[in-house]
Amino acid sequence: MNQAFIDGQNLYINTKANGWKVDLLRFRRYLKEKYNIEKAYYFLGVLDESYQEIYEEIQSAGFILVFREHTSAMLGRKKGNVDTDIVFTVMSKIKDDKELDKIILVSGDGDYYKTVKYLIKDDRFLKLLAPNRHSTSSLYKKLEPRYIDYIDSPDIKKKIEEK
Repeated sequence: MNQAFIDGQNLYINTKANGWKVDLLRFRRYLKEKYNIEKAYYFLGVLDESYQEIYEEIQSAGFILVFREHTSAMLGRKKGNVDTDIVFTVMSKIKDDKELDKIILVSGDGDYYKTVKYLIKDDRFLKLLAPNRHSTSSLYKKLEPRYIDYIDSPDIKKKIEEK
């Protein structure tokens, strides 16, 4: 069973910066049809009741929401950095989930590079889907082309863009 791990903030900010928005339902369908993704985890930095409508939209599209834990003193003050949470979740799933086959990561953040290298070596990595070419870490230029795609490329964008 293939699974996807999505850095929600990275996806949102780096598509919005280029003037477009991902249709989450179409994106979830794309992940299922193109990569046979059974479970797609959508990581967000903070739980805030004022965003309830957005959370429901993400879940309705078929994503599993995962929120970063913060102390009450830090809520609203700190950037919702989910990098460590994603890495930990990926590694724990590899260890504990016997049905897990391959992993897709949706982010262009270079903080995941060591994890991606490990997953490739362990034959557990399928693809890095980076939101756009301009904001993707230069570390990923070292990857073989088969391991990376950019969702702002015309062929992918037309399949997942909000109309």
